[in-house]
Amino acid sequence: MILVTGATGFVGRHLVARLMAEGYRVRCLIPAGQSDHLPWENPPEIIEGTVFDEEVLFRAVSGVHVIFHLANAQWWGRPRDLERIELVGTRNLVAAARAARVGRIITLSHLGAAPSSAYPLLQIKGLVEETIRDSGLAYTIVRSGLIFGEQDSFINHIAMSLRANPIFYLMPGRGEVVLHPIHIDDLIQALVRSLHTIEVVDTVVEIGGPEYITLEDLIRTVMRVTRMQRLIIPVPPYILRWTSAIYSRVLPRSLTTPQWLDILAANRTAPLGNTFHYFGLHPRRLEDTLLSYMRGRSYWMPLMRSSLRRRPRGI
Repeated sequence: MILVTGATGFVGRHLVARLMAEGYRVRCLIPAGQSDHLPWENPPEIIEGTVFDEEVLFRAVSGVHVIFHLANAQWWGRPRDLERIELVGTRNLVAAARAARVGRIITLSHLGAAPSSAYPLLQIKGLVEETIRDSGLAYTIVRSGLIFGEQDSFINHIAMSLRANPIFYLMPGRGEVVLHPIHIDDLIQALVRSLHTIEVVDTVVEIGGPEYITLEDLIRTVMRVTRMQRLIIPVPPYILRWTSAIYSRVLPRSLTTPQWLDILAANRTAPLGNTFHYFGLHPRRLEDTLLSYMRGRSYWMPLMRSSLRRRPRGI
């Protein structure tokens, strides 16, 4: 039995679908009220509750041999939400997993994660990694580059911002930060293969796609694919953090969140050959993949849905 936390998130939805397609028995820990609109035609075993309910959590981990821990608050949470959901939640999960004698925990982290980081998202991710390494459980920590796909919350937010302003785009800094995008399907395949790859047990693995790209080149690529040309204006990141805070007071959610900016705080790359070295995968190129789903797409409705969507409840 495999337990997946954060199963209704971007990565979780794809992972559960792949695991079930390959015949694995899957159990999902889902907050109450979210099981009414599950994205799978044939849902896996569902346990309603959170990592903060000890009784529910122990029931979720009982009989489980591997946990994929994906629950996070990085796209919607404030720093205190990150600490509560990710750090305290991971500590609760580790305690329950030890008591239930779970064999292994696999979690997804960020390139650049470190407890000493000055940026809340990367600092919390680093503390989560530290908690798992010190848990006494077998583990695999996959640090991935920027994850992109048809419903991602990074590149699609760039496209939404372009749609929202027909004249210019405010770019954090000078666009020199180097990113290492990886497609969601390649990441999911790597996570599934980690189940049977002995070399990644008790290891921190860093992976990304087949190319590096600067932030400015990424923005220009999105402009080219979506055919929404805008004037790019470099803006100090601290100003965008202020405007994000103001925007969030007007609407439920800002497209450019503090965590979105944390991802752009430093170069985030892994060796180009790591994805093939560890998992035997040849990841797909960024622009070729974006062309398959971004060209001709109108971003008005996603823009409205994203801006008006409330923070998740019950997590």
